[in-house]
Amino acid sequence: ERIGSATSLSSAVINSRLQELVKLFRERTEKVKEKLTDPDVTSDDESPATSPAKPAPVAAPMPAPGGEPEGDKPGGDEHYCEMLCCTFKYRPWLDRLKSYQFPSSIDPLTNLMYVLWLFFVVMAWNWNCWLIPVRWAFPYQTPANIHFWLLMDYLCDLVYLLDILIFQTRLQFVRGGDIITDKKAMKENYLRSQRFKMDVVCLLPLDFFYFKVGVNPLLRFPRCLKYMAFFEFNNRLEAILSKAYIYRVIRTTAYLLYSLHVNSCLYYWASAYEGLGSTTWVYDGEGNSYIRCYYWAVKTLITIGGLPDPKTLFEIVFQLLNYFTGVFAFSVMIGQMRDVVGAATAGQTYYRSCMDSTIKYMNFYRIPKMVQNRVKTWYEYTWHSQGMLDESELLVQLPDKMRLDIAIDVNYNIVSKVALFQGCDRQMIFDMLKRLRSVVYLPNDYVCKKGEIGREMYIIQAGQVQVLGGPDGKTVLVTLKAGSVFGEISLLAAGGGNRRTANVIAHGFANLFILDKKDLNEILVHYPESQKLLRKKAKKMLRNNNKPKDEKGAPGDPLIIPPKADTPKLFQAALAAMGRAGGKGPLAQLLWRLKELKAMQATQVSVGRVATGLCFLRCPGQLQRLLLRCLKAGSSFSPTPPKSPVHRRSPAASHKARVHLGEELFSKSSDSLVTIRVIATAQDDEEILAAEISEKEEEDKEEK
Repeated sequence: ERIGSATSLSSAVINSRLQELVKLFRERTEKVKEKLTDPDVTSDDESPATSPAKPAPVAAPMPAPGGEPEGDKPGGDEHYCEMLCCTFKYRPWLDRLKSYQFPSSIDPLTNLMYVLWLFFVVMAWNWNCWLIPVRWAFPYQTPANIHFWLLMDYLCDLVYLLDILIFQTRLQFVRGGDIITDKKAMKENYLRSQRFKMDVVCLLPLDFFYFKVGVNPLLRFPRCLKYMAFFEFNNRLEAILSKAYIYRVIRTTAYLLYSLHVNSCLYYWASAYEGLGSTTWVYDGEGNSYIRCYYWAVKTLITIGGLPDPKTLFEIVFQLLNYFTGVFAFSVMIGQMRDVVGAATAGQTYYRSCMDSTIKYMNFYRIPKMVQNRVKTWYEYTWHSQGMLDESELLVQLPDKMRLDIAIDVNYNIVSKVALFQGCDRQMIFDMLKRLRSVVYLPNDYVCKKGEIGREMYIIQAGQVQVLGGPDGKTVLVTLKAGSVFGEISLLAAGGGNRRTANVIAHGFANLFILDKKDLNEILVHYPESQKLLRKKAKKMLRNNNKPKDEKGAPGDPLIIPPKADTPKLFQAALAAMGRAGGKGPLAQLLWRLKELKAMQATQVSVGRVATGLCFLRCPGQLQRLLLRCLKAGSSFSPTPPKSPVHRRSPAASHKARVHLGEELFSKSSDSLVTIRVIATAQDDEEILAAEISEKEEEDKEEK
C-alpha cells in the first residue's frame, strides 16, 4: 500500500507539472500565431518565462527492517540530476559505469575519448622507445628488478592489443563521400590498411625467445614500430589545442632530447665494448653512468669540442659517424624549430610589417604627429583585441557554409534583437550576417556626424558610443552599450530621410559591426516580401522620429479675412443626401454656394467664379464697398461666406454714404471675366449686389 500511495503521489505531482508546462506552451503558441498573423507588429517582450522548476519528489522512503525509515539516514551519497522540470535521483557512478555501452562507431576527427585513448597508446609507445635502449646498453635491468620490467612491458602490450581489437576496428572512414559507420565495413577497412600490418608486426611474440637467450630487451624492438599512432595523436591534439605551436615546440625539443638519449646509450655500449676506462676516450665508469654519457653525447652532437681524441680504429670510426650524424640531426632540429617558431609568430610578424610600412609612409608625407599617434594606437588596440588586423582575411579561405556558421555564432544574437529585422526571412538575416565587417574606433572618434548621408548601420560589439545633441551639439543625449544598434533607418530611408540627425562618437575604444546599404540592397533583391516589410517599418520609424512641428512666425501671405471653419459632418451628410435626391430646395442652393466659396478660396481671387448666369443677393453696404475697393486695388482675398443664400436684412442701419436710387457702381476683375455691380433700391438699408460671369467662362464650366 505504501508503495502504491507513493507512486500515485509522485504521478500526481508530475502530471500537475506537465499540465502547467502545457499551459505555458499554449500561451507561447498563441503569441507566435498572433505575431505571424500580423508580421508588422514587433514586440520586444521576451517569451514567457517558465516558473521555477519544482523538484518532483522521489518515491516515499521505505522503512528499514529495524523500523527506522530510510529518510532519517544521512543522505551524503545521494546525487541529483536537474532536468527540464523535475529533479531525478540517478544511480551511483558504479552502476552507471556498468550500464555504459561502448559506441559502435568512433569518429576519429572529433571524438575526444579517442584522443584520450591515443594518449595512452603513445605513452606505451614512448615507454618502449625510451627504455629499450637504456635496458640494452646500461646495466639497469637486473635479476632483482626483472619482474617490474616485465610487468610494465606486458601492460604496454595489453594497450597495443586493445587498440587493435576494440578501437581501430570501430573507426569511421569516408568512402565515395559517405561516412561509413557499418561495423563490418569498418573492420574490413582496417584489416586492409597499412596500419593493421604494422600493428601486427609490433606484437610479434618474440618474447618466447626469452627461454633460450634470456630476457634481452632488443627482442622488444618491434614494439617501437607503432609510430603511426604517435603521428595521429599529434594531429588530433593540435586540432583541439588553441595554441598548438606550444605543443610543436615541446615535440621538437623532445626529438632533440631523444636523439641525445640514443647517442648516450651508444656511447656507453661502445665504452663497454672497448672496456670501461681502457682509454681516455671511453667512459671511465665513475659517477652516474647515464648522466656522464648524456653529457658526452651533447658535446658530440652540438660539436662543442673539448673531447678526448679517439685512440683505436673502432673509436675513430665511431666518432666520425657520431659527428656526421650529429651535424645532420642537429641542423634538422634547428631548422624545424625555426619553422615552428616562425609559424607561431607569423601573425605578429605581419602586424609589425604593416605597422612599419604605415609609419614609413606617414613620415615620407610628413603627417602630423597627432595623426601618427592615433594610427599607431589603432594598430596596437586592433591587434591586441582581435589578434588580427582584418577578420575577413582569416575567413576568406573557408567555404561559404562554414563562414555562415561562424557568423551565426558570433553575430546572430545581436542582429536578431534589431527591431527593424524582426519578422523578416531568417535566411535573409543569415545572408546579411556574412556582409557584416568589424571596425575599431578610437576614443572620441566620430562614428557619424549630423547631416551627413547615412549609408551604414552600426552594431556595437564591444565598448560604448555616445549620441550628442543640444544647442551646442556636445550634450550627451544617450550612451549606447554593447549589443545596441543605431543607424538602421538609414538603410531603407529615401527622399532625403537618410541624413544623420545627431553626432555619434566613441566613448573609449569601440568595436562595431557595419552593414552597408549597398550590401543590404543586393540581399533584398532575392527577398521581396522582406523588402516590403522593411520599407514599411522604416516609414513607420521615420514618422515616429520626425513628427512635424508647427513653425511659428513663418513667412506667408497676410490674410485679410480668416479662413472659414470646416463644415460640420452632419451638415455635409444632409447636403450629400439632397444632392443625390436631385432637390432644388434651400439645401441644394446652399450646397451650390458652398462649392462656389471653395473655388473662390482655392484660386484666391477677389470674387469666386459662381454658377452660370447672374446671382443676386442682398448684403450690407460695408461688404459691398469692401469688395469694390479690393477689386479696384487688385487685392486677392477669400471673403467669409454669408450665413444664408437668401435675402436678409441687416440688423442695424449702416453708417455709410448712400447710393442714390437708380445709380449703379460696377467693377471688373483683372481677367475681365467677373463683373460686380451695386444697384440702389427703394429701401434705405438695402442695395443689390450683382455678379456677372462671361459666357466663355460658363461654357468652360459646362464642359467640365
